[in-house]
Amino acid sequence: MDNHNIRNTIGRDFPLDHLRIVMIGASCAGKSSTGNIILRKNVFGVAESSRRTTHSEISHSVVEGKRLTVVDSPGWFYINTLQETNEMDKLEIENSVNLCPPGPHAVLLVIDLITVMNSLYLRSVQEHMSLFREEIWRHTLVLFTYGDWLGVKTVEERIESEEGLQWIVNKCENRYHVLNNKDQSDKTQVKELLEKIEEMWAGNEDPYYEVELNRAAELETKRETGDKMAKRLKRIKERKTRVLKELIGGKQ
Repeated sequence: MDNHNIRNTIGRDFPLDHLRIVMIGASCAGKSSTGNIILRKNVFGVAESSRRTTHSEISHSVVEGKRLTVVDSPGWFYINTLQETNEMDKLEIENSVNLCPPGPHAVLLVIDLITVMNSLYLRSVQEHMSLFREEIWRHTLVLFTYGDWLGVKTVEERIESEEGLQWIVNKCENRYHVLNNKDQSDKTQVKELLEKIEEMWAGNEDPYYEVELNRAAELETKRETGDKMAKRLKRIKERKTRVLKELIGGKQ
């Protein structure tokens, strides 16, 4: 179904030529690499020397004739409870949806196929998704990364073998896609992903997960306060290091 027909069917007055996408997932899931594949350019740092994503980052591109806005959010250690994840990471994760107002058409819950979805990992996903309102699940599609790890198995066989994956896929109403992060030349996998997002969009009563402006303003204030505190602590640490070096130097 083309974009024009979809709009006529559901009566929305904005085109599907601009998709707003937010990626959520654990730090091991490969979100940054996935964002680069979707956008077809290297904008999110993935080199081993790069520090992990600590702030939500946004980038844009035109892919398959559509304008894409993609937000990469910080991950969490995959078995951490929400309480164990530091406050700034939680703020950044929750704030990720606010970077593409009025809200994302799709949230990609990025889950790698390298790691087994055991009970601890599942609990961690559930708790971190609770940073958002319950209706976020209606706009969420599971994106399985590192599809080459499936080997001879199908993704359906992998889902069937792990209760945690079954729970997540069911929560997302059977919406999922597999991405082979090693084969960036395969453009069909991104094309098919965008088609699935479009299909989800067409079937949703609400066209996107709507940003709450009051909460967005509150989060931004907390982020600014946190950034100021982090810079202040960094200056104190640098000052202590400098004084210590001077003291040691004076004793020589």
